[in-house]
Amino acid sequence: MASQAAVTTFNGNLKKALAGLRRINLEGLRWRVFDAKGQVLGRLASQISTVVQGKDKPTYAPNRDDGDMCVVINAKDLCVTGRKLTNKLYHWHTGQVPTIFSFYFYDLKYIGHLKERSLKDQMAKDPTEVIRKAVLRMLPRNKLRDDRDRKLRIFAGPEHPFGDRPLEPFVMPPRKVREMRPRARRALIRAQKKVEEQEQSTHYKGKGANSSGQCRKKAIELRSEDPETSAFLPQVILHDVLRR
Repeated sequence: MASQAAVTTFNGNLKKALAGLRRINLEGLRWRVFDAKGQVLGRLASQISTVVQGKDKPTYAPNRDDGDMCVVINAKDLCVTGRKLTNKLYHWHTGQVPTIFSFYFYDLKYIGHLKERSLKDQMAKDPTEVIRKAVLRMLPRNKLRDDRDRKLRIFAGPEHPFGDRPLEPFVMPPRKVREMRPRARRALIRAQKKVEEQEQSTHYKGKGANSSGQCRKKAIELRSEDPETSAFLPQVILHDVLRR
């Protein structure tokens, strides 16, 4: 009953979501749920590839497929850094296309059939393929790759047909975000030091001018008051300047 209720609440392509489950030995596997909302594509894909390969288990072996089932939800709310939405491109080739010239000119079979699509267009068309390609390109190219691909179930929204399974939400590790790159930070520190040095130099220049004027006034007052202290005037002026 629970499985039927979970299936009825799912409004997506049920056939595609359940495809290939019969070929997976689900005994002893955990169902890990990854929430892609607000997550960075590369960091999320690296964690998914680790769980799919079973590298988070102490029994990991590269020749065995001990990875857990991974259910990814909210793929449409994925985030990327920089200008990857417009600069990142997906390329593929349509293959051999027969034309009327293919019987006479064999080198014209593959003219202009290289296709490309930006990440922004791919997110609008099918955001699940973005995560799938990122995870598959992190897996080793061997015979276990197809089996690990079947354990990956990605959905664009928060709904999925596996509500009857013992789901375990995966907690993403905290991301250490640096304020700025080291080169820019060093340039900012140099600029701040330069401004401080300029302020200090202007302050010292103004302070030195004021102290020299005050020393002259003192010298004039001493000379006018007592003519016997005229021999000690240079020492008094020097002492006042050093004290300030």
